[in-house]
This record gives sequence, structure tokens and C-alpha cells, in this order.
Amino acid sequence: MEVQTCGKPIDSLLEKVLCMNILSSDYFKELYRLKTYHEVIDEIYNQVDHVEPWMTGNCRGPSTAFCLLYKFFTMKLTVKQMHGLLKHEDSPYIRAVGFLYLRYAADPKTLWNWVEPYIKDEEEFSPGSNGRTTTMGVYVRDLLLGQYYFDTLFPRIPVPVLRQIVAHLEKMKLPTKLSGITGEATRHGSDDTARRPPSVKAALSVSFGQRAPHRASTRDSSPVRRTLPPPPPYDKASSDDLRTHRSQSREYSDREYSDRDRDRGRDRDRNRERERERDSDRDRDRERYKERERDRDRDRARERVRDKEREREKDRERSSDYDRRSKYTERDSRRDQYESSRDGGRHYRRSRSRSRSRSRSRSRSLQAGAALHLSPQRDVNKDRTSASSNLAKLRDLYGDMSEQKGDASMDRIPRIDNGGEEVIRLGGSRWK
Repeated sequence: MEVQTCGKPIDSLLEKVLCMNILSSDYFKELYRLKTYHEVIDEIYNQVDHVEPWMTGNCRGPSTAFCLLYKFFTMKLTVKQMHGLLKHEDSPYIRAVGFLYLRYAADPKTLWNWVEPYIKDEEEFSPGSNGRTTTMGVYVRDLLLGQYYFDTLFPRIPVPVLRQIVAHLEKMKLPTKLSGITGEATRHGSDDTARRPPSVKAALSVSFGQRAPHRASTRDSSPVRRTLPPPPPYDKASSDDLRTHRSQSREYSDREYSDRDRDRGRDRDRNRERERERDSDRDRDRERYKERERDRDRDRARERVRDKEREREKDRERSSDYDRRSKYTERDSRRDQYESSRDGGRHYRRSRSRSRSRSRSRSRSLQAGAALHLSPQRDVNKDRTSASSNLAKLRDLYGDMSEQKGDASMDRIPRIDNGGEEVIRLGGSRWK
């Protein structure tokens, strides 16, 4: 979640002169290499020694602190990052840059909620290049109450919001007036503005199409000239001392800036070396990654070949098993056919023998029955023939008895008993 801002663009929040100088400065262009929030914090820790908007001495350009502040504007800090800036323990200038970010970009209605925990902060530091120290709480109160900040302007806080801030300060029994550590209430009354060399003002004004203050017509009306005290009467000794002092100050400033340039050059070289090392590390990582990918591809190809060989072996085993099974099934079918044929022959023989035996037994039984049926008839016929022969003999001996009536006729009739035998009664009433 980003910090709630007032909604205005950054170019309208900063002064036009300051904003254009920041964007055109070489140092700000070098900050393009900083991509993360932590890298910008490290740069503040290493390079910032004051939080004025302009560089001190004869240098013409914006300060390092405001270039890094503009870098934060382009990154659009989140609430978590802002709390990290305000609570940072390594350098007070990191915290000061965070408060400047809130004073410029944050919504005025949320300013008090942000700065209230730090309004009585006792950490000491020097916000300007003059060496005057103050506490972080006093610095924050001046940011809230003041409209001018050294040689630049802050965005205007609405009057109702400013009254609420003053009321909060009165409740906490804190002063409601500026301490002067960041400049006076007006730009013309600022000691820091009078202390700045006029050449910087002239160069800045000429570069943006304004009238230069070094011209005769505008020399008296310049705010820089107006705030300077009148020159003292000419004195040769004092002029010599002044010249020596100026030369010494120039030498000191030249040494100081040369040392700074050397340090910056060293830092640039270190940063370049770091970038080269990072690039080399990245190249190494890329090569390693490519090698790993190649090894993986090789392993994958080997696995594919192995899988294909395994599939081929499985197919071979399957085909051999199929052939074996087919041979076994053919053998089994032949055996079954052979056994079925043998069983069928045996059954046919058995059935044929059984049918033959049955027919024989039937024929025997029929012959036996026929013999039994014919034997009594033969016996009867034999008895009849014998009887008839005997009767003929008796007739010859005793005569014919057919003429007699009565019992003699009945006695002559042969009778057959239940056993099938014929009984002949001989004689009659006269036969005794």
C-alpha cells in the first residue's frame, strides 16, 4: 500500500528551478543504476552529510540529499518503507529525507499522524552545512510550521490543517514558532540565503530566462544584495587579510571538493567493479544454468532410450509368451481331440457289444418262450393220436356203439379235464 499523497505531480510540488536542476544534474542521472529501496538508503548513508536543497560553496547544482529525495519520489514509497525510513537507526539523514518526503508528497491531513510519534525525538544532527545541531523533534516541528526551507519553498498546508497542528502542539506544551534551524519565516530574512554566493543565483536565474542579478539595474533590487551588510571602509591591511582568508578558504574548499571528487570517483569505480562482478556472476550463473539444462536434456534422452529398450524387451517377452501359449493351446487341443476320439470309439464299441448282447438275450428268450408254448400242443396231439388209435382198436374188438342212446352215448363222449388230457370211458350200461 502506497503512502497517501496529495495527488499533485512532483514537478508542481518542487520549485521549478530546483526541479529542473535536479533532472539535469549528472549525479541524478547516475542514480538510474539504483533500482531498489535499500540501494537508495545505502547511497544516503554513504553520501549525504546535510539536507539542504543546494550544494554549498561555489558548486552550482542541487544537493545530494534532494537528488535522492527525488529518486524516492519516482519510486512511490509504500507505508512499510516509509516506517522503515522514519525509524532507521544508522543515520539521522535517512530519517530527515523521510520527513522531507512526507512534507512534500503526503496528504496534509495525514501529516500529524505520521510525525506525532517523533515530535519529541531527541536525536541530534546538523540539517544544514553550517554545523548547527538540533534535535529531530525540533526539525520536524520546523517542517510543519515553516513555509520556507533554506533556499526553497514547501507546498502550502491548508490553514485549517495548520491550525489543528498548532492546537496539537499546544496540548503537548511544545513551542508553536519556528526555531530558525531551517531558515526564517520569509526567504529574504534567511541568513542562509544571504550566505549563498550570488553567482549561483545569477547562473540559475539566467539559465531559466530571468534577469540576472549581477546587472547594474537589478543589483540593488537583488534579495542577495539587499540582505548583505554595507561594505566597510577600505583598509589595506584588512584587504590583505581578506585576500589571504579568501585564498585559504578557496584552497580549503578546493581540497574539500577534490577529496569529495576523489571519494566519489572511488565510489564510482567500486560500483563499476561491483557491477562487473555482478555481471560476471550473472554470466557464470547463466552458463551453469545452461550446463544444467544440457545435462538434464542428456539425462532425459538417455531415459527415453532406456524406456524404448524396456518397451522393446517387454514386447519381445510378450510375443514369446504368446507363442508359448499358442503352442501349449495347440497341444492341448490335439490331446483333447485324441482323447475325445478314443472315448468315442470305446463308447461305440461298448454300445455295439451291449446291443449285440441284448439282441442275443432277446432271441434266446423268444426261442425259450416258443419252445415252452409248442411243447404242450405236441403232447396233446400225441395223446389225441394215441387215443384215436386205441378207439379204433376198441371198435374193431367190441363193435360200433353209436346206435345206442342214453347213457351209452354220453359215456362214449370223451371228456377233457382241466389239465388238457382226454379221458375215454369204455363200455356202457352193459359194460361191466
